[in-house]
Amino acid sequence: MYKVFVGDKPIILTSVVEKETNFKNYLLNTVNVVKVIKKLNTTSLKEVRLIHKNQDKLIKKFLKKLPNVIAGGGKVFNEKGDILFIYRNDKWDLPKGKVDGKETIEETAIREVEEETGVEGLKITKPLDTTYHIFKRNGRYKIKITYWFEMKTSFNGKFHPQENEGITKVEWLNKEQIKEALTNSYANIKGLV
Repeated sequence: MYKVFVGDKPIILTSVVEKETNFKNYLLNTVNVVKVIKKLNTTSLKEVRLIHKNQDKLIKKFLKKLPNVIAGGGKVFNEKGDILFIYRNDKWDLPKGKVDGKETIEETAIREVEEETGVEGLKITKPLDTTYHIFKRNGRYKIKITYWFEMKTSFNGKFHPQENEGITKVEWLNKEQIKEALTNSYANIKGLV
């Protein structure tokens, strides 16, 4: 099973057909994804489920439905165990961004965290889940595929929020502050943290 978010509502990719309650089932092979996105955005529908018999082909088939944007990001811990958050477009988020040229996804993740926050000395400790969300640019829907990495750093210098990317704050948040921040964040980020 995979979740692809449209705002905070999921499109669930699954091989299991269940009786519809507060969601709607569609066949992955024949679905019009743009119509599904519009339905999620304009109705009280909680989620949509796209069904395909082969569990192994779910994400591959879905990703062919819209243009893909590949990104890398970091869930960064400091020595106290706090997590690095950015405040962008009036929501708390984790730093991430698009692949540049021929860099590896790990290089992308580290570069984006550095660019968006000013934090340096990053070391990847392990890969995390990949997230998927749909966004609209220049009138077209696209799927952002974000490869996340857990990172650590001993950085304790000054933050430099990347303002031209809409980032107004960069902060280390402890467990209590994270709980509060997640009330104003994205479903994908809640799942990662």
